[in-house]
Amino acid sequence: MLGNGLYAAGHYEEASSVIEADLATMRRLGVTGDCILTIQSNLANTYHQLGQPEHALRLKRDVYSGSLRLNGEENTFTFIAANNYAASLIFLRRFKEAKSLLRRTTPVAQRVLGASAEVTLKMRFNHAKALYKDGGAMLDDLREAVITLEETERIARRVFGGANPLIGDIEATLRNSRATLAAR
Repeated sequence: MLGNGLYAAGHYEEASSVIEADLATMRRLGVTGDCILTIQSNLANTYHQLGQPEHALRLKRDVYSGSLRLNGEENTFTFIAANNYAASLIFLRRFKEAKSLLRRTTPVAQRVLGASAEVTLKMRFNHAKALYKDGGAMLDDLREAVITLEETERIARRVFGGANPLIGDIEATLRNSRATLAAR
């Protein structure tokens, strides 16, 4: 809890020290499973805030792989881990990997959780971002991004209402993807 509190207060250096110590202690005690994955995920977020996106990416990949092994591919935590991993890939402009991951996992999330589940919407949002931000995107990719964002925005607005921060993010990305498509 101390590490999370420090993180929430923006004290990322201190948070990373506490979270790293917590992770080492849990491993020494032989703790396995979702507890370790959660701590690793928190540490990855802290590394990202500290400007260490490659380090964060490695941890997010490990969390996703660990969740797949532990929980299987049809688990909410696995979907969240996949989405977090994809977001890091997008941040690092590794669009091909992000698209591949999300093309595999998003349909499963949609089937298991439904099209209106928050994690499904976020996965669709990230997939569209990976499509349109890729400098080598073909026209069909850009069109797919716009259509996906339009559908995702409509569903998210119905589910969460217009004040949800996700709606604003989707709207801004939709404007940018439309502009990119129009420029082509």
